[in-house]
Amino acid sequence: MVTRRSALALSLAAFAGFAFPAGAQSPGPVIFAAASLKTALDEIATLWTRETGQPAPRLSYAGSNALARQIEQGAPADLFLSADLDWMDALAAKALIRPETRVNLLANRIAIVAPADSKAALTLQSGADLAGALAGGRLATANVDSVPAGKYAKAAFEKLGLWAGVKDRLAQAENVRAALLLVARGEAPLGVVYTTDAAAEPKVRIVATFPEDSHPPILYPVALLKDSTHPLAPRFLDFLKGPAARAVFERNGFSLPASPRQGS
Repeated sequence: MVTRRSALALSLAAFAGFAFPAGAQSPGPVIFAAASLKTALDEIATLWTRETGQPAPRLSYAGSNALARQIEQGAPADLFLSADLDWMDALAAKALIRPETRVNLLANRIAIVAPADSKAALTLQSGADLAGALAGGRLATANVDSVPAGKYAKAAFEKLGLWAGVKDRLAQAENVRAALLLVARGEAPLGVVYTTDAAAEPKVRIVATFPEDSHPPILYPVALLKDSTHPLAPRFLDFLKGPAARAVFERNGFSLPASPRQGS
């Protein structure tokens, strides 16, 4: 019988096996990051190594909820980048981050996307015909109860008075990139993703962007974890806040949050 504790041990062993390849020297810090950051952060990791000569960070992507729960259960990470404030707040409440290192690093927006060759058209406002746009299909989202992108989508639909008409038509995925893939493959006629995800996937196009006041501000906080001992972790955090990384984030469609940038 596999208990929750033994399952976690197996999961961490698998992660460790991935993070520490045979013969690796001086491995870089372990970064847990929201799935929507993958395209930009992969580029930044390469840039970090090229500019500093230091080992590449070991990047692990998933929904912010899954990553936060792994951290709560003792996963060996040095830095956490969340796609919303709630999951960072949850770790802060359990004294699992170093609060003095926390900042709101980035901002984003959400949009409805369709396959690139779709003829779908939609205006996101009260009374919008989502059922007609779905044409019998389902709306791909990240999980609306736990994953930040899904939570933002639900909040926006509720604010626009559209939730009742769409809540039973969802195809919920474990993270936003998985929802994006459903649309890119044509398995869902529409999906809700970040605008940065849409920009990273040529097989989809944006049909409509949600009004910014229809959901809480989309902020990406970052912080060092309390138990991190890796000497390069603070340096990599500084690199993420610096001009070289900022240029990569902005080129990938992220924006800087309004001041102050210090996390709450």
